[in-house]
Amino acid sequence: MTPELVIEIGKQTMQVTALLAAPLLMSALVVGLLVGMFQAATQINEMTLTFVPKLIVVALVLTLGGPALLRTLLGFTTRLFESIPDMIG
Repeated sequence: MTPELVIEIGKQTMQVTALLAAPLLMSALVVGLLVGMFQAATQINEMTLTFVPKLIVVALVLTLGGPALLRTLLGFTTRLFESIPDMIG
């Protein structure tokens, strides 16, 4: 196994990780921003007001996008396992 191959596998792993995390993080970011604007406009500073909507939206995104995220992860893992003989030889 060459150092270039290890770097390439690491790069692909980081890309897949970013693809898996992006929908969840972006939805939480957007909801947090909207709730923050609402809190600033109404001057309501309740901690659960920021936590509960984020939790609901992240759960919803995970429920709706979970199969696609799982396919991405399984595809990467399958390609990685199938390339083991080429890495050894």
